[in-house]
Amino acid sequence: MVDSDGWSAEVVAAVRKFSLQNALEYDGAGQAGSVLGRLLSEKPELRTEAKRLMGIVSEEVAAANTLALEEGIDAVRAELERSAPEALEREKHSKVEGLKALPGDTSSVVLRFAPNPNGPLTLGHSRGVVINSEYAKLYDGKVVLRFDDTDTKVKPPLSDAYQWIEEEYGWLAGRPADIVVRASDRMPIYLEYAASMLADGHCYVCRCPAAEFRSFRESKEDCPCRSKDASENLSDWKSMNDGVLVEGEAVVRVRTDMTLPNPALRDWPALRIQHTPHPMVGEQYRVWPLLDFQSAIEDYAQGVTHIVRGKDLMDSTRKQTLMYEKLGWEYPETLYWGRVKVHEFGGFSTSSMRASIEDGDRDGWEDLRLPTIQSLRRRGFDARALRDFWVELGITQKDISVSMQTIESLNSRAIDAVAERRSFVASPVRLSIEGYESVAVDSPRHPDGEIPGSRGWVLGGAIYIQKSDSVSSSLRLKEFADISISDSKADVESLDRSDNRPIVQWLPEGMAREAVLFMPQGEEIAEVEGFLEDFELQVGQVYQLERVGFARLERLAQGGGAELVWLHS
Repeated sequence: MVDSDGWSAEVVAAVRKFSLQNALEYDGAGQAGSVLGRLLSEKPELRTEAKRLMGIVSEEVAAANTLALEEGIDAVRAELERSAPEALEREKHSKVEGLKALPGDTSSVVLRFAPNPNGPLTLGHSRGVVINSEYAKLYDGKVVLRFDDTDTKVKPPLSDAYQWIEEEYGWLAGRPADIVVRASDRMPIYLEYAASMLADGHCYVCRCPAAEFRSFRESKEDCPCRSKDASENLSDWKSMNDGVLVEGEAVVRVRTDMTLPNPALRDWPALRIQHTPHPMVGEQYRVWPLLDFQSAIEDYAQGVTHIVRGKDLMDSTRKQTLMYEKLGWEYPETLYWGRVKVHEFGGFSTSSMRASIEDGDRDGWEDLRLPTIQSLRRRGFDARALRDFWVELGITQKDISVSMQTIESLNSRAIDAVAERRSFVASPVRLSIEGYESVAVDSPRHPDGEIPGSRGWVLGGAIYIQKSDSVSSSLRLKEFADISISDSKADVESLDRSDNRPIVQWLPEGMAREAVLFMPQGEEIAEVEGFLEDFELQVGQVYQLERVGFARLERLAQGGGAELVWLHS
């Protein structure tokens, strides 16, 4: 049995299977190139039919993506389970390969991603978004996006960052967070728990100077404040909240054991006085929880079952576990990862980046030299590349150093099939060309035919080539002719390729629009001037520039020049 295009039912079923599988993996954004690759890997005998296969592959990919868009991703999963359950199992398996199975009870998984909104998300933050959202997807669970914004002094929140982060989370995860919480909105809950724990003797107000308490902690001695009764602690607590006691005069400590082997766990601080106004709630509160206390309370309140965090926060787990034991709560299952250093960026400190912007060393959060999600999106990175990167890296406590080239290769894989080709000629040299003024030249939108159609040029009397190419006396103009060069003139020697002369990108004079390509290079941003092929340009689109690399068209002046930002080669 064959379909109208002559394909057997077996081939049609295979294409449909991989289309559904790809749509499921990429949340309704499946790609024909990826599907074709899987198909040819399973059925190598079809390789000679690759170009003809693109027709049915494109149709089935479009159908699968439409199903996801109109009826939801669960409808895609249900259709795959009905028609090709073995592909669904492989899809689940591929997700687990990079992510170890969650420990403990996974019947109702709740995870959380808890950034400080003192700036937008960075490449480092993207790990938390991806890992937590992928686990939630795998276990049909939920993710709480929690803004840990109770530090108004050292890392003050940025009012715009809340919306930035919420939108960036959705872009990275492929869907919005299930629950969004601002810690600053829930201050009454934290203060109520603090008062209750003071009344029950689980906490006490310590008025020792910091250096004095440090000596008690190091010598494993109780500080004098530890012996106060509940009424005295509650009186001091009221003075803290009324503003009678000022910053540095008192902190609330969780009563643990001053002889514990780990000094960090000995009567750790839970709340402190902080009079700096908060950008969202103003001067409403004078006492604010420290992160370990606030996070512990909020994890319990939201029913978090699993926490994935850096191994540098193991002491936080230990502190919070001691507190949970006092309150009779069960602590969430916890997994840890090590540090990841990206060679080109080093660290991902939001505070240092914010300082560099405020000092004028960087031009906003979208600066091409910064590892922010805003910058990566501006350059044209695809969220799938970041998801694939972190899932393939998985969860390991080993510290790892990687290059951006790893992410770039994944990004190439994600966008190559949908990136139209354009010609960009840097430092252009004009060459007159005679006898071909009305000749039409067609260049494919995509060399493998994954994007149908061509770019039509009419030659005219002159062309532009790159200055670095003009040193050769003979060249092959891509998709057109072999030429020889002398005295700013190009002579056509053959329309067919006649030898091994270099193939170069070029532009007819009538198709050349002035353009600048902005390329981050260490501490500088190079401005490469040239001509961009003026054919159906769309702002925001990523193009693969012939022999140059991927770039995103950022601006297009009416009747004027274009500005592009460099993505990668």
